[in-house]
Amino acid sequence: MARKPDLPLHEVRRFLEPGPVVLVTSAHAGERDVMVMGWHTVMEFSPSLIGCVISSANHSHSLIRASGECVINLPTSSQLEAVLGVGSTSGADIDKFATFGLTPESSELVVPPSIRECHAQFECRLHDDSLVERYDFFIWEVVAARAAARPRHPETLHYKGDGTFMVAGKVIRRQRDGLK
Repeated sequence: MARKPDLPLHEVRRFLEPGPVVLVTSAHAGERDVMVMGWHTVMEFSPSLIGCVISSANHSHSLIRASGECVINLPTSSQLEAVLGVGSTSGADIDKFATFGLTPESSELVVPPSIRECHAQFECRLHDDSLVERYDFFIWEVVAARAAARPRHPETLHYKGDGTFMVAGKVIRRQRDGLK
């Protein structure tokens, strides 16, 4: 087998992105926003902890930092155009909800709205901010969660960089003792 060609180190993330693209909603002092996030990671199952980077250059960062809350909304492939629009504009300039046809709905335990059109919503409160100043890395605790009953395995979007997305593939099920 021939040696694989070298890969530029800044492209490693294109192979290791851990999860689907999400829309993160935030709100503070009467202002709200929504941003696209292509990288997040589950850090613990119980309590349910999610880690992510939210750049301080992003308009949502200040709202999230001030409130200590957000909602992680899971769009599907049918919402690609809204995802692209949200990801290429600033909430400092426009109302992204109105501009991209996203319906805000009240969340149960946090102030930021959920997005009705998304397959699932995960309401979060800041669990640990010790890495925010240095890396813009937030650790969230999911305090409420909802998901549509169908489809059981939605077609989620996975960002590969340079405007390239993959859609979640076919489901393979293998059951055996010891698997969770």
